[in-house]
Amino acid sequence: MNRDDIIDLSWDDFDELRDPRPEGNGFDQVVERAISRRGFLGGVLAFGSGATVFGSGLLSSATSARAQASVFAFEPVGIATDFDIHVPAGYTWKSLVRWGDALFSEAEGAFSPETGVSVEMSDKVFGENTDGMELFEVDGKQVIAVNSEYVNPKVNLPADSEGMPKNADEVVLLKHMQGVTVMEVADTGNGYEVVVDSPFNRRIHHDTQMTMDGPAAGSDLVKTNADPEGMSPKGTMNNCGSGKTLWGTYLTCEENFNGYFGATGAFEETEEFKRYGIGGEGRYAYEKYDPRYDLSKEPNEPHRHGWVTEIDPADPESTPVKHTALGRFKHENAEMVQAVDGRIVVYMGDDERGEFMYKFVSNGTWAEGQPTDGLLSDGKLYVAKFNDDQSGEWLPLTPETTGMSLEEILVFSRLAGSKVGATTMDRPEWIAANPLRVEAYCALTNNSKRGGDAMPVNAANPRATNEYGQIVRWRPEGEDHGADAFTWDLFVMAGNPEVHDDAYAGSPNVTPGNMFNSPDGMAFDSQGKLWIQTDGEDSNEGDFAGMGNNQMLVGDPETGEIARFLTAPNGAEVTGLCWSADRKTAFVGIQHPGGSWPDGTGKPRSAIIAVWREDGQLIG
Repeated sequence: MNRDDIIDLSWDDFDELRDPRPEGNGFDQVVERAISRRGFLGGVLAFGSGATVFGSGLLSSATSARAQASVFAFEPVGIATDFDIHVPAGYTWKSLVRWGDALFSEAEGAFSPETGVSVEMSDKVFGENTDGMELFEVDGKQVIAVNSEYVNPKVNLPADSEGMPKNADEVVLLKHMQGVTVMEVADTGNGYEVVVDSPFNRRIHHDTQMTMDGPAAGSDLVKTNADPEGMSPKGTMNNCGSGKTLWGTYLTCEENFNGYFGATGAFEETEEFKRYGIGGEGRYAYEKYDPRYDLSKEPNEPHRHGWVTEIDPADPESTPVKHTALGRFKHENAEMVQAVDGRIVVYMGDDERGEFMYKFVSNGTWAEGQPTDGLLSDGKLYVAKFNDDQSGEWLPLTPETTGMSLEEILVFSRLAGSKVGATTMDRPEWIAANPLRVEAYCALTNNSKRGGDAMPVNAANPRATNEYGQIVRWRPEGEDHGADAFTWDLFVMAGNPEVHDDAYAGSPNVTPGNMFNSPDGMAFDSQGKLWIQTDGEDSNEGDFAGMGNNQMLVGDPETGEIARFLTAPNGAEVTGLCWSADRKTAFVGIQHPGGSWPDGTGKPRSAIIAVWREDGQLIG
């Protein structure tokens, strides 16, 4: 396959090309056995945690689950198939910032609808393909840190490049469009705008100087010719989901870093490279113009990526820190909570078919106002195992349990998880913890490869494929996120009740009025409502007929009700969500839109939009 074909692949298909996975995953089999034990609607689908004892049954009836979304302060919107944004009546939206918009006055007018942004201005404007984000209050100001996950070279590069960089400058251009933007925002009286030239404004990209901490920092596995000490990596890449520490810093999560590496000469194709999808040809031809990305010259460089990286949005001079103690894999997001005894807990998903869900628990404890040194560099990494009796356990990844050194465990966390028998899953993506209950949720986006003779449809296996996705929920033993044991159920199994009348219709809280596929991003608001963003099939045909464009919904964990709040332009993913300090405005990411959104002409531009109620009340 040539590079032109590679660039058109989705990241999932790119990974499948590099490292094909088995059709079935362990979690599928666990769910099947649980359903076989208790029946399809016998407790596995206990989506209303407030309506029933956790994991012990359904709502009083399927009818109540299908009730109108009366708990929400908006009228749900219908599906859409156009190239626009739709929000409920009484709500308004506007673009906050688009790819190419200036963060500094010298870059005003730098974006061209025909040619995009020049290399010279590319690190002074808002990045491409917005993803996870968080808002911080700093000295009375509001500062957003937001990821730019990847680029679309056929859109971002000059037309004569034909979708692939043809020189070192164009590689630099792509590097600068990705990473993280830190920017101050302010309400001007007509909605929020970026504060151009704010001292907080900053771009962090593939060439930004970083540092590392934790047990793998300085190990032989992360040393390179350019950094023989193994302590000073450059760049953060493919920044997908995000997190917010309890002490007010930003966690950016490196996901599909593997696609940036290739080789211009011979290199050793190791088991570790294969498991992480690293091969001889990168998606963007970086290796042709920058030896740092050339496996034949710097075989350890990929080991320096795939980490959770901490950024201080209040200090534009600070150096981002890659925390090796949290493990290296394709991080979706990092959800931080606290154990009963004060230890820090971080939940993380590895977004690839057949990978695992992880938890980091610090050795030290923390309370507000105390030092944070060592909290994310000294602790233990665990991986999840789900059982078919709806119990589960966090398995420690240690030299004793894996037979690997601690440095190997952290650099090759996927291999360590396999050694202890962790449960493989259907692309575990965003994890969100309920602020009002000691429970957490993980979006299992989909697994379109599952099915065939290996997993026939039967009473114990009602869905041979998982093209719609589902959301799993767990509650730690003793209501303590630091506990090793948990119980689990499913909050929702997405489906299409307009096309199917069997298990593919979804769980009873999925209706013709709220159906969706491929849940991806998730976040809880301060009132305990779960906001769900989708990144799925928007053809509106076949099994997906009537589902329309990707969307953002809100769910009530107490009742299991779900309502559609927003629809995106066709072609776009909805990803990234945070709220203004007064919670009256929601900031929502719109990634890789189709058409010419949002300008109406010229190149499509990923963007963050601001959404608010016209009556000035709280969102949702």
